[in-house]
Amino acid sequence: MFFKSTFIIGTFSLAALLPFDQASATSSNYASLSDNFATDFKRELKSEKVPGGAFVIVENDTLLKLSTYGKRRKNGKYNINADTVFRLASVSKTFAGTLAGLLVEEHKLDWRQPIVSFLPKFTLAERQSAQQISLGHIIGHSTGLWPNSYDNLINANVKMPKIIDKFAELTPMCKPGVCYGYQNVAFSFIQTAIEKQSKQSYQQMLQQRIFTPLDMSSASLGYDAFQQTVNRAEPHVKTKSGFKRVKVKPNYYQLAPAAGVNASITDMSKWLMANLGQNPEVLSANVIMDLTTPGIKTTKELRRRDWRKHLDSAHYGKGWRVYQFEGRQLIYHAGWVAGYVAEISYSPELNIGMAMLLNGESRVATKLSAEFWQDAFLIADKLKK
Repeated sequence: MFFKSTFIIGTFSLAALLPFDQASATSSNYASLSDNFATDFKRELKSEKVPGGAFVIVENDTLLKLSTYGKRRKNGKYNINADTVFRLASVSKTFAGTLAGLLVEEHKLDWRQPIVSFLPKFTLAERQSAQQISLGHIIGHSTGLWPNSYDNLINANVKMPKIIDKFAELTPMCKPGVCYGYQNVAFSFIQTAIEKQSKQSYQQMLQQRIFTPLDMSSASLGYDAFQQTVNRAEPHVKTKSGFKRVKVKPNYYQLAPAAGVNASITDMSKWLMANLGQNPEVLSANVIMDLTTPGIKTTKELRRRDWRKHLDSAHYGKGWRVYQFEGRQLIYHAGWVAGYVAEISYSPELNIGMAMLLNGESRVATKLSAEFWQDAFLIADKLKK
């Protein structure tokens, strides 16, 4: 399989003429790192018996390496390729933050606006606290709500209108803006604000403002779109007897901003490039800076396995996590939903980014990404000497 020459938006890249498993920009200082990562990626996935996966590494507007491994379905006949679509799970939040950020830049939304002005039915046991929760608190996980509030109801496939009513029984753990509490349900309230202000559906906005202009041709939103995609990776969960294929559930697809996006690794390369500032007509430097400005502290992240020895600090921005990785800023997000793992990260300083998609639940992605960034920053340090 070959990439089309239009793969790199707005420019021409030699990598576009190469088979995707060999695509490498040999002039880059990070070419060897990319090659080594490809070896490590396949070795680790094979060792962990993960059914399949894909990764991409980009630098500025150039694809350094894109490689795939394994099958779309365990023991199936179809290999994963560059256009195989995966669920992004919580990496979807990076798109929601961006859509909201674009509307803020255009003065159509304001991070200080209370969520109740868009969702008047939302209230809490402490009514005043509900009125104090702003769009910025929603998108930055600083609502003051207990972590993962009512995710249990999403797991039970309870519908959103009933869940919103349940918030009236909830007492916050702190005032808005004071403490971190990761949310899926409350985070998705941003959809109502985006739709009311834009007078378009969330799906239309995503397509119009991000997918189409970035030529993310395999990307989609929602359960139906995923099921209608022929070239899709099937989910697998780990059991005592190995990975077992499971059915895709529609429950978390209710939360489109939090967990509703589907995309291929080719799409993710384009998303990385845009966030590295290569498509300012779609995603301006001001919006990128706004989304990646450190917000609430996320102290729990400092204890992450494989990452804790590297992280100096951790915050949440607006749809993105913001780490200090051995003194360097690293922008990051991960996603995990039954049968899928997704990770995306980039360094504004080095102008490189990396994304991984797996169709089996495994912590191998976390290990690989931590090792990748340790090696990348070591290379950068050597280049300075």
